[in-house]
Amino acid sequence: MKVLVADKFEQSGLDGLKALGAEVIFDPSLKEDALEAKIKETQAAVLIVRSTKVTAPMLTGVNLGLVIRAGAGVNTIDVETAAKNGVKVANCPGKNSIAVAELALGLMLAVDRKIPDNVIELRAGNWKKGAFSKARGLYGRTVGLIGLGNIAQEVVKRAQAFGMRVVAYSRWITPEVAAALGVGRAFSIYEVAELSDFVSIHVSLNPTTKGMIGEEFLAKMKPGAVLINTSRAEVVDGAALRKALDEGRIFAGLDVFEDEPAVAEGAYDGPMKDVKNAYCTHHIGASTEQAQEAVAAETVRIVKEFMATGTVLNEVKVGKGGGSEAVLVVRCRDEEGALASIVAELAKAGLTVTESEYVTLQGALIAELAIDKRPSDETVWKIRTMPSVLDASVMAL
Repeated sequence: MKVLVADKFEQSGLDGLKALGAEVIFDPSLKEDALEAKIKETQAAVLIVRSTKVTAPMLTGVNLGLVIRAGAGVNTIDVETAAKNGVKVANCPGKNSIAVAELALGLMLAVDRKIPDNVIELRAGNWKKGAFSKARGLYGRTVGLIGLGNIAQEVVKRAQAFGMRVVAYSRWITPEVAAALGVGRAFSIYEVAELSDFVSIHVSLNPTTKGMIGEEFLAKMKPGAVLINTSRAEVVDGAALRKALDEGRIFAGLDVFEDEPAVAEGAYDGPMKDVKNAYCTHHIGASTEQAQEAVAAETVRIVKEFMATGTVLNEVKVGKGGGSEAVLVVRCRDEEGALASIVAELAKAGLTVTESEYVTLQGALIAELAIDKRPSDETVWKIRTMPSVLDASVMAL
């Protein structure tokens, strides 16, 4: 089986793919037309990418059976076109959670202590201890989380270690989960804005989250509060954020922002270059050696299963028309294959999971599965009576 790796990838991952007997074609320079041509020229069965965009022409009239995002988000892959052409899409969720959480805390510290400005002034030969001795500190302050998936839970641990209070908003969070994590439960994103000294965003990009952090949200943030975004640029209304920053009402630490260059190195002359009160990093949240080794290992595991059985682990699906009518909330034992069995049961009933969010807590997996159609009582009963399932319920959208 031919595997085309069109992005930077760990050597351990390349070695692992070759050990499976795959014919590995490795060219991290491939982009746009060159990548489309290479897919067709090699007739590769599997395509592996990180940040490289996978467009409709790359997925049409080709031999591809599987595209793997060596990371979590799949917003750079045309999942709908892939589904129409019978190309499966998979990702590696949770493998870079610690790396992204570390950067989120790093940005909080950087903004609070103005670390980049300290360095710039010293390199310019200036000593400004007086000007830089006015930080408020993180201890005792409140960080608000929007989203409570794997990355956000790692932020919780680190924020609490700094002595910070944590409040969180998520659609699935229950009083029991909030108590177990030791976080306050907010009932809207606006409540998070009003309560927090730092707001850290940890949601996937979809039609309901695009632009969710806009003018109204930013206006409700405390004066001097800090917005941290290590998720997706499109979740934040860029123009509204720049306005709030220019007015000096808030600060920001951003690893993602609009008009990022699509290459590893190049020029940047976008709108965030000269915005005051913001520190921007170069979309490096997942870029630690530890995280990339974990992602590489998971990618090899996905390819191994696909080669052996045709099954796609961590498959990302899109519903018919891209919409969702209901959400199935399931609490099950954190056992291998438990969630896959639930998704398989939904598939038997002709239902497609369009979006998912899950948390592992005290030996149990709590999953929220958005579905293209409301499941029948019989389907819900079948899921509820599975050996690994502790509880299941349906909410209409």
